[in-house]
Amino acid sequence: MWPVLAFILPVIRLYLIGVKVLIYQMLHKSFTLPVLPRQNGRVAIVTGGARGMGYETSQHLASLGTHVVIAGNEEEEGLVAVKKIQKESGHKKVEFMYLDLASLKSVRQFVQRFKAKGLPLHILVNNAGVMLVPERKTEDGFELHFGLNYLGHFLLTNLLLAGLRDSGQSRRCSRIITVSSATHYGGRLDLNDLQGRSCYSSHGAYSQSKLALVLFTYHLQERLWARGDPVTANVVDPGMVDTDLYQNLCSPAQLAKKPVAKLLFRTPAEGASTAVYAAAASELEGHGGLYLYNGQKKISSASSYDKQLQEKLWTKSCAMNMCRNSTLNGLRVNSILLPLTNHEPGFLTSPAHCAIGCSLISRSRSAFIPIAKGVLDSSKADGSRFPSAAWANQTDPFEVLTRVSCVFHRSSPS
Repeated sequence: MWPVLAFILPVIRLYLIGVKVLIYQMLHKSFTLPVLPRQNGRVAIVTGGARGMGYETSQHLASLGTHVVIAGNEEEEGLVAVKKIQKESGHKKVEFMYLDLASLKSVRQFVQRFKAKGLPLHILVNNAGVMLVPERKTEDGFELHFGLNYLGHFLLTNLLLAGLRDSGQSRRCSRIITVSSATHYGGRLDLNDLQGRSCYSSHGAYSQSKLALVLFTYHLQERLWARGDPVTANVVDPGMVDTDLYQNLCSPAQLAKKPVAKLLFRTPAEGASTAVYAAAASELEGHGGLYLYNGQKKISSASSYDKQLQEKLWTKSCAMNMCRNSTLNGLRVNSILLPLTNHEPGFLTSPAHCAIGCSLISRSRSAFIPIAKGVLDSSKADGSRFPSAAWANQTDPFEVLTRVSCVFHRSSPS
């Protein structure tokens, strides 16, 4: 009985929320963007920026003078979008860069290529996502909704954070905009089963990924405030928008959607308006930790404000991004990187370093910092190139976790 309920309840919750949103959209006009200030000299990355709301976000930011980097996993589609935006906006500083958020390796490679361009970064729009996909895993073994919608964006944001900090100013902050959804209100986050192994539901997985994005954004903003960084992080809810995301609905739902979508769904441009507003509006300068819907500040779900849950999810996400497998069985740690410093990464390849790297995610809070410092000390002893160890005086293991990335490669036992 329980597996049946575990499968059906997320479906019921999601469709009830959908009905509520449609009633709101029937009674309220779509948000109309005010006149926004020019964004000349500012650089933005928009994930999933080649289609749907992502395209509209990219197009509008480009029309304001922003240098837009469209990040996506379909190169041909991305290049077509670049040419179309350049033609429509008359703005030439639009480019495409390949990024597969379902691959942590691809995320790291994207960041390396972007940093190699030497560009500043003022705006990051975490827009890309999938919805109601049949059970599938990312190349790293994570459930697809959780891995692509949430975990890929978690890693991307953290790896780009140094650039956002450096580009921000006290009176003109860099901005992180993360696209969630009203479905997060029905999301349930089980830290012991984030991959939905006990009973998979695509509806539950999608809602969970959207709740995770809200929790992540709120906790990220707290950390940014604590450091005094000139960066703000906000969540936007686009409402129900007529995009390709609904292609995985079951056949009866697809039939019901078509007439309803024409009457009540927002257009992609309308859905993107709140994200554009969050990225460029003067009145939001310096304001972070907000949930924005239809251009207004709203209250998100009660669970999204749970600070303990926010911190636990952050810590678990750091561990997941550090390594795909915490054992050494059939795996060898090729390197331990410090991607979030402004220094050149160092490379550690000895067996001792392998053991240290794999233990990083399993040790207690009190043991973690000495281990991290030991990594730095041992790297100096064997002559490896390694960045400044100044950050190792950090007493927060979660900060260290964010800065350390373990890259694994399968290899035969040596």
